[in-house]
Amino acid sequence: MARCLSSAALALALSACATAGPDYHPPENAVSTAPSAQGAFASAKGAAFSQEPLPDRWWKLYEDPALDALVEQALAANTDLRVAEANLDRARAVLNEAAAARTLSTSISGGVDVSRQSSTGRALPGVVTDNLGLALSYPLDLRGKLRRAIEASSADAEATEAARDAVRVSVAAATTSAYAKVCAANYQLAVTQRVVQLQRQTLDATRRLQKGGRGTAFDVSRAAAAVESSAAALPAFTAARQNSLYLLATLLGRPPADFPTEVAGCATLPRLAGAMPVEDGAALIRRRADIRAAERTIAADTARIGVATADLYPSVSIGGSLGFSGPLHEFGSGDSFNMSLGPLLSWTFPNRPAVRARIDQADAQVRADLASFDGTVLEALRQAETAMETYARDREREAALGRAANAAGLSAQQAGKLFRFGRSDFLDLLSAQASLASAQVSHASAQTALVDDQIAVFLALGGGWQQ
Repeated sequence: MARCLSSAALALALSACATAGPDYHPPENAVSTAPSAQGAFASAKGAAFSQEPLPDRWWKLYEDPALDALVEQALAANTDLRVAEANLDRARAVLNEAAAARTLSTSISGGVDVSRQSSTGRALPGVVTDNLGLALSYPLDLRGKLRRAIEASSADAEATEAARDAVRVSVAAATTSAYAKVCAANYQLAVTQRVVQLQRQTLDATRRLQKGGRGTAFDVSRAAAAVESSAAALPAFTAARQNSLYLLATLLGRPPADFPTEVAGCATLPRLAGAMPVEDGAALIRRRADIRAAERTIAADTARIGVATADLYPSVSIGGSLGFSGPLHEFGSGDSFNMSLGPLLSWTFPNRPAVRARIDQADAQVRADLASFDGTVLEALRQAETAMETYARDREREAALGRAANAAGLSAQQAGKLFRFGRSDFLDLLSAQASLASAQVSHASAQTALVDDQIAVFLALGGGWQQ
């Protein structure tokens, strides 16, 4: 009886101990808390941007039903997302396993023994005994080792979920980009075809003038060279369109040959209905999935400090057993029944320097996680600022190229009139048309780049992972 009271007193004393290791708190002095990190973006100035909240499904800002359908299909069938979902399921299963360590465990044992003394000289079988028992055990987790392990697994699962969300962001952006490239290739193809058509008209006119004695073979050959030079770009645009369609098929989880034919003819570049909503740095820090994953990793590794610290203390569980043991002919009788109940103390005197070393390792890992978290925030802010600065400057470039294309078009018209009335030579006409071709192709390329820039901004802002 005194032994039972001593065990109970020991268990009660241990229960008063605090949970091993530090409790997790979000980083207080991290880069993410700096006012300059949470404020407005330095590059988000001018009419191109607004501080409105970024929609969860930012691609709907293009108001293109075909694009909306493609992104939704990709988010449902993309193979990278399937891998990410499986990784999340695995992380949740690990969490369930950690939680199960705090539940009641049972074991059943049984057997029959035959023995006889060698000196008796008696024949077998000798004495037959039975042993049948049921044992129950429940861990008290007085120092919180199991609780910390569950905390770590829970934070790991949340970090894995954030990694899955980051894949969703990438898939949405990649799908939008691939669709935009299909439209851009068709758009650039159409622009170049118009240039080629204009140059063919000049070639035909030059041939007529040669026949009438107003032109030369040299004029004809130069006009033909201009046509072929512009036409040489057409196959590249066709290839770019087809390759983007193949990429779309892959993003949708299909073989390349099964590309979405319904968007193959898209020839209008996606355009935003208004200014680009970017909010501020605080919203980006809350939204970016990689930042959330980095923060959850800190929480997981903080809990692991407690797991390592708990090894300095004994483990206690409440257990009991009941069963029958004795000669086989007494099986089931009261004399063979036995039962026990009480706390079970397990303390394998640890190699304390080794345990302290593991604690130091876990603490160092948390410090590394904090530095990695700061680096992730800084990189996210840099990506956003860089993408917005690029977009803002490319808008200016596109506007200038648009004005240049308009001026080149007017110049080509004027050169054509002057040539037809004999007030200008053929070289001036060809030069004006070459300038027009270059300006229109450059403007089309700049318009395409703007769409890529917009998608880069949305990707940097981290939108699109919400279910």
